Amino acid sequence: MMRTKVLIIVAALFIVIPILEFTVLIEVGRRIGTLYTLILVFGAGIAGAILARMEGLRILGRIQEDLRAGMMPAEPLFDGLLVLVAAVLLVTPGFLSDVAGLLLLFPPARYPIKLFLRRQIRQWIFTRTLRISI
Repeated sequence: MMRTKVLIIVAALFIVIPILEFTVLIEVGRRIGTLYTLILVFGAGIAGAILARMEGLRILGRIQEDLRAGMMPAEPLFDGLLVLVAAVLLVTPGFLSDVAGLLLLFPPARYPIKLFLRRQIRQWIFTRTLRISI
């Protein structure tokens, strides 16, 4: 039952988000012109890739510091995962994905997402049961 709900939500997102992105691209193209729209899309992708690389390197440094201190780098690993998602969103053509990607590059915007992910992972871990059949 739960898997069906998740599958429906994911399928809806894969249909709705591209339609929204395409609609926004068309509307921006109508207002500022095709050439400027293309320049904005490619420029945002390039700038986003550069920003994601810089933030990724900063996070990699934090991971190395934690490992040298003998600590598990859980927090930097979460940040690294979200920056990777941000990089994918930023190189994906579209303005909505660019906005989402840029938000994920800034630590204050990542914080609520990290809290949500932590809760989901804890819930997933604690609701798992071990079944052994003989």
